[in-house]
Amino acid sequence: MLKERIDIENVEEQLFEIKSVDPENSIPASFTHYLHNHRNGVSQFYKKGALSFVKEILEKTYPSEKVTKKNTEETLQHLISDLNKSVPFPAPEKPKFKFIDLFAGIGGFRLALQNLDGKCVFTSEWDKYSKQTYRTNFGEIPFGDITKNETKNHIPDNFDVLCAGFPCQAFSIAGRRGGFEDTRGTLFFDVAEIIKKKQPKAIFLENVKGLRNHDKGKTLATILNVLREDLNYYVPEPQILNAKDFGVPQNRERIFIVGFRKDLGINNFKYPEPTKTDVVLEDILEENEVSVKYYLSTTYVQTLKNHRARHESKGNGFGYEIIPNNGTANAVVCGGMGRERNLVFDDRLTNFNPVTKISGKVNREGIRKMTPREWARLQGFPDHFKIVVSDTQAYKQFGNSVAVPAIQATAEKIIEKLNCK
Repeated sequence: MLKERIDIENVEEQLFEIKSVDPENSIPASFTHYLHNHRNGVSQFYKKGALSFVKEILEKTYPSEKVTKKNTEETLQHLISDLNKSVPFPAPEKPKFKFIDLFAGIGGFRLALQNLDGKCVFTSEWDKYSKQTYRTNFGEIPFGDITKNETKNHIPDNFDVLCAGFPCQAFSIAGRRGGFEDTRGTLFFDVAEIIKKKQPKAIFLENVKGLRNHDKGKTLATILNVLREDLNYYVPEPQILNAKDFGVPQNRERIFIVGFRKDLGINNFKYPEPTKTDVVLEDILEENEVSVKYYLSTTYVQTLKNHRARHESKGNGFGYEIIPNNGTANAVVCGGMGRERNLVFDDRLTNFNPVTKISGKVNREGIRKMTPREWARLQGFPDHFKIVVSDTQAYKQFGNSVAVPAIQATAEKIIEKLNCK
């Protein structure tokens, strides 16, 4: 039969390498979401797209044979048992709750909530490189642009927690109230729209620390007003948590916003206390000698020194920073300064021959950038989390990600409250 002849590796190759890079194509995302949700009652939201994908692959792979609805459905069922057996971070066998992952990035929220036995039933992320990393580690291709109705229409019903690390944007507040309509044109509006339609039991939002004072506090005030008054959620005062308090040596402050649907009767919530774990930079550094490509050139080092000297002469503290092994890293962020403010001393280099084009020679002071794996560790990602993109993209992805341990500690408190109901 056709289902017994299908080349599973060929399907995976076409699924990942060809389809996943197209942010406008929801069919491969539907396919992977169907495979991961065929047992939990939400597969109906993805079956049409999944069948379309399988039919497309069968017609391309076996052009001389007639592809029918029957053998398409048979093949789909065959693929459920054969595909994605080697996913590094599979969903729990017996999940205790369901959640969705918006603005998913590379899956920091998902990793944290799966660690608590949660099942992700929908994911969206527009960046094609982040999609590659996400698919490699979780076996799913995220849906694309969450502002599009086509994407929102794939969101299933009856999930428990909505997670979103949405970007910070200013609102054009038309009136004094700052309500739902005033957030139109921003990505928070799309989050609020989903909350309004799907009514999850709990919401868990993350943003930069600056949200608290953004637009003189109007942005956060509007968000809270929408959640509390327009959407009828109990939302305690948001709290700023620091990643360094939850087991990773990174000074990374982010604001967390938690909410519960008011009909659940939850009227108190306490954010997690800092753990007693004492970690320093040395705990996350590479165990072995790293490539010479991570070491700065003499010209680059001198440029950084001159740059800092100019700022110091003006009374500014801005410039590069070398983190001591017993210290705490600065926040890893996108852009060059995220790396330049997190340099390290490492005198283990034995081969000083450059492998990339540099100006000058490799410095002999042992000054290097952190590696993408070290950034992953600073964000709480385990070492078997696969990095499948270029260093440039990896730095961007981990810089944009959430700190997994802080997310997990907060999510645990959320689930504790939900389990009481």
